[in-house]
Amino acid sequence: MVGKAVTDPADLAKFREVQQLAYAAAQSVAQTLEPGVTEKQAARRIREYLLDRGVQDWFHTPFAWFGDRTAFRGFRTPLQFFPTHRRLAEGMAFILDCAPVRQGYVADIGYAGCLGTNQICEQLRDDLREYRTLIVTRVNERVPLRQIYRDVDALIARQGYDNRHRVYPGRVIAHQLSKVHSRLPKLVAAGFGLRSVQTLVGDLIVERMHHRSPLWADGELSNHPATPGLWAVEPHIAFRDVGVKFEEILVVTTTGAAYWLDDDLPHVRRWQRRVAA
Repeated sequence: MVGKAVTDPADLAKFREVQQLAYAAAQSVAQTLEPGVTEKQAARRIREYLLDRGVQDWFHTPFAWFGDRTAFRGFRTPLQFFPTHRRLAEGMAFILDCAPVRQGYVADIGYAGCLGTNQICEQLRDDLREYRTLIVTRVNERVPLRQIYRDVDALIARQGYDNRHRVYPGRVIAHQLSKVHSRLPKLVAAGFGLRSVQTLVGDLIVERMHHRSPLWADGELSNHPATPGLWAVEPHIAFRDVGVKFEEILVVTTTGAAYWLDDDLPHVRRWQRRVAA
């Protein structure tokens, strides 16, 4: 499925199932977190939850970030993204991130929360709602991805926060997802599944031939409207030493119309409850 848009409703339903499973894993593990738990222990719990429910491979293995690491403070090399022995404490923010593959279908999600009470974390999580609306609206308007990235930056500045997705390799706010087709063994190297990496590399080659990229950043290669397909979108914002994000699948159809694959997700339900209250 390299370079092709996902249009089959049955395929979309499978991607939705894996995304729901990934969020269920993050929520379930979040409920087990307590003072003293390390990032490595939390990531291992996510991995075990997903393996027990039929996950066979990974786009990337689970991540967990606690405290100031949710804001990527001091991150200089890719190795710093991997889970550490950092221990969770009362009032500390956390982010859980996983990207499982089941039957070739991929999801990549991010779940933010805090242990106990953290008013900064709660406010940041509330304010993420505006990014979800902004992104899908601007994609539907066929605005180039590079400009949408800059629109997100402008919103971050208005809210008084820091852009932290620019710390990710390639400064990406999103990347395309494709169904994994590969004859490579199901091996993981440096935290990434070889089969998924091969699929992404194939997408990179195809998109570069059309002067586009499956990686959405703020450079010249993103100076085009969203390519049809599935995009894992992850606006990541921070204030001081607290960072939050969501990550979920945005569908871009062959006509350029865009919509979020699923509105029944933890952060969306949270916003709905708070608006109703």
